Amino acid sequence: MSFGAAAAQTPDARFPRPADDAPCPCGSGERFGGCCAPLLRGTPAPTAERLMRSRYTAFVVGDARYLRETWHPGTRPDVLDLDPAQRWTALEVIDAEAGGVDDTRGVVEFRARWRHGRERGELHERSRFRRQSGRWWYLDGIVD
Repeated sequence: MSFGAAAAQTPDARFPRPADDAPCPCGSGERFGGCCAPLLRGTPAPTAERLMRSRYTAFVVGDARYLRETWHPGTRPDVLDLDPAQRWTALEVIDAEAGGVDDTRGVVEFRARWRHGRERGELHERSRFRRQSGRWWYLDGIVD
């Protein structure tokens, strides 16, 4: 499963909903209200890594709308399904290549831990991003 394949409905009560003063699920060390919340609410991500972190947070909180809106239209699937039983528990950014405020392409490598009932696992992905029309888009990822 990848973040590309893991994503359909708007956020609902079956998903955790952090308060703005809670730690951000993306693991940045910042508070949710000053980190990923503004992006989920419509502020464009300034870098590919910030987009990747906000997309991880969207999986945590069940925000399929945001996942669709930040997925490049050329690679976005027709249907996105989020499983409320799938819980994303930790994110570790391993590497980021390019993807800065002046770049047009970027790659972010990460590990994301999850649990589903008693099953636990880890997703290792190298995600590709493109900046186009003044904003960053998720293109696709290679999963190990």
